[in-house]
Amino acid sequence: MSVLINFKICDNAEDCSGAAACPFHAIAWNNKKNTLEIDNSRCHSCGACENACMVGAVHVARTDKEYNKLKKEIEEDPRKVSDLFIDRYGAMPINEAFITKPQDFEREIESYPKLAVVEIYDNASIECLLRSIPVKELFAGVEARYRKVEATPELKKKHEINKLPALLFINDGKPIGKIEGYFPSSDRAILIDKVANILREFGQKII
Repeated sequence: MSVLINFKICDNAEDCSGAAACPFHAIAWNNKKNTLEIDNSRCHSCGACENACMVGAVHVARTDKEYNKLKKEIEEDPRKVSDLFIDRYGAMPINEAFITKPQDFEREIESYPKLAVVEIYDNASIECLLRSIPVKELFAGVEARYRKVEATPELKKKHEINKLPALLFINDGKPIGKIEGYFPSSDRAILIDKVANILREFGQKII
């Protein structure tokens, strides 16, 4: 019957997995408005978009009662995109929704029109999960696309990365900052300060 998108936790990007999965094109990207749009006249309530959304932002209502219930839940949802960051900097990726393949770097990161933060990692440089710093703590209150990408020689050369893991800050395809090296939980304040300085120069601040 109807598709609803919780834009509070959706990064609202052209490469939406829910839109890609819809066989009826009920969800599409509007190039002029730079946003996802829903055409419920095309929706067949198949649920493909709902199943494809890795962060649970897309919902399909099959009755008016269900639609109103979902709409109310979305309106009352206090979460933001950053609330979904459960991964830790310098640790093995946990949430597959935030993993980008190296070959998709340009499409998912460099073509993204807003702020993106990319963790470049290598399995050999991954430290203990318990000693790593939660990404959510680094970007609390900051609206940005966060992705983890496994290092390749090409990525390291392009972004002049000498030490892994590394955080790349990219806005509308343009690099605006970089942090290299592992920071254990004991150095949490140091890393948070480095992140805050980059965001401050960019015009954002950590709340």
